[in-house]
Amino acid sequence: MSAGFQRARRPEQIAARRTAILAAAREMLARRPVAEISLRELSCQVGLAKSNVLRYFDSREAIFLEVLDGSWTAWLDELAFAELPGAHFAREERIAGTIAATLAERRLLCELISAMAPVLERNISLDFARGFKHRAAANLERLASLVRAAVPELTAEASRVFARGVVVVVSGAWPYANPTEAVALATAETGGAPAFETVVAENLTNLLAGLVARAR
Repeated sequence: MSAGFQRARRPEQIAARRTAILAAAREMLARRPVAEISLRELSCQVGLAKSNVLRYFDSREAIFLEVLDGSWTAWLDELAFAELPGAHFAREERIAGTIAATLAERRLLCELISAMAPVLERNISLDFARGFKHRAAANLERLASLVRAAVPELTAEASRVFARGVVVVVSGAWPYANPTEAVALATAETGGAPAFETVVAENLTNLLAGLVARAR
């Protein structure tokens, strides 16, 4: 890694090194799933010893959670719902379809969301966990606000239920839609499985329609 300094001491140097580590992580994630990337390999990619990488992040998992946070924020920055029809459930289908389609375009975000609770949050410190969960809660609140603006009859809590549901659905649908080669072949023999976007859209439509019905 070429950073112009041997050891980061000043705040701007620390920030530059953290940025370089996160950039290396994103580059590796573009080629390989998170489960196949070790801290040693990531450290080599950056040009630092593992112990030096751990000066800037708690763990390998903390690095990937930071990448997740950035990807999540970037998705919300671009998420917008077109003018929504008012026919029976058409609005709910359009919102769910928009969320599903935009998520399907962001493989890295979906993979990291699916790995967040079962893998990445299992090896982080309390301080890092607090910071990350506060940012995750802010991202969920942003999503809830976008949905509530499009579906004003939802209460604030109902929109939060939907936002949390998006994470739960993606967490389950992503690994289901991206099985191992053996499982993919076996599934094809039984008729195949629906695509990730279809699974997410159907489940989110049902969740949103149910929340709207309960609000009436």
